[in-house]
Amino acid sequence: MRANPKKSIGTDASTNPLTKLVDAFPEMDLPEGSDRPDSTEQTAAPLWKLGRVVLRRETAHRGGKTVILVDQFATHLPLSVIENVARKIRVSCGCGGSVKGRTIEIQGDQPTRVRAVLEREGFKVGGIG
Repeated sequence: MRANPKKSIGTDASTNPLTKLVDAFPEMDLPEGSDRPDSTEQTAAPLWKLGRVVLRRETAHRGGKTVILVDQFATHLPLSVIENVARKIRVSCGCGGSVKGRTIEIQGDQPTRVRAVLEREGFKVGGIG
């Protein structure tokens, strides 16, 4: 048996110290809150200009399998943005893929779906279509 048994904390409202604290303050006349979101949330501008990317189709050194490469991302974009875009492309296309360096590799031959996702994210897309 333990030398010091654990203390149990009651969960009913009559023994909760926070309930006593809240009850100690009189009801205050507070202004009604609005249901509108803050104006700062509505006008959130993107942090970066996303720029232009190029789509390429490759089969070299992949056992005849086709992959779509998304290349030439703007140099000021952090790798986390590229990884998030790759995740959205993989989910939209329902296929695998990876990020190698600053290039996204998407498995399969689905350039129209990849182009649609990139344009929806705000990129200007060049290359195959």
